Amino acid sequence: MDVNGGRVLIELAEAFAPQHVKNIQQLARQHYWDGLAIVRAQENYVVQWGDPEEDEAKRRSLGEAKTKLPAEFDRERQALPWQAIPDPDAYAAETGFSLGFPVGRDSQRAWLLHCYGMVGAGRGNEADSSKGSELYVVSGHSPRHLDRNITLVGRVIEGMSVLTTLSRGTGPLGFYEKPEQRVSIERIRLASEIDTADRPRRQRLSTESASFAKLIEARRFRHEDWFVNKVGRIEVCNVPLPVRRSPESGD
Repeated sequence: MDVNGGRVLIELAEAFAPQHVKNIQQLARQHYWDGLAIVRAQENYVVQWGDPEEDEAKRRSLGEAKTKLPAEFDRERQALPWQAIPDPDAYAAETGFSLGFPVGRDSQRAWLLHCYGMVGAGRGNEADSSKGSELYVVSGHSPRHLDRNITLVGRVIEGMSVLTTLSRGTGPLGFYEKPEQRVSIERIRLASEIDTADRPRRQRLSTESASFAKLIEARRFRHEDWFVNKVGRIEVCNVPLPVRRSPESGD
């Protein structure tokens, strides 16, 4: 997403929200978001973007994308790789990482977590009222009470500063009250559709690797001299996901 003079890179979570991801990909191919806007920036909560037109009849057409999607709040836990956080959590029986994303699970189901930088699809009161066209990113303290209540579709892997430095909305829930306050979106594209020479490419540390397991332990037991209390535990949303630019990246 190119917006406000910067670029935001988002990794989609197809394994957890396949129908939403498919719709988002279709909307991006249609250049649906180009020229639309960031409509909400709520302090310590979320930044949201989409069509600011309140009149449904005047809103931009979704074209070939679906106009209604099923809720994808969780999925079967089987067949997912798993790197556990050994410490207790207030919202899930177990937490950890799978396929690069923070995840909670119980004996049968697994679901994405509302950690900083996670991207979700806004909805109405009905659980299946999301279209994937109104998206938000968690920009403050992790609102874990939203877990399994909204479909999460991915996470920002680079460019959070582009969004967190936006002026806060002055309306209820951080919405911009006046059209001139909104921030126009230049474009949203799939990386695969950007010319090879200009395509951004990133590498993230595999959350199934031994290196990531060591990272978790290093964050649980802080060995830096500054720490008087070595802590000995961690909350899943406080584990960083290392991402670096690939040597062949075009940006």
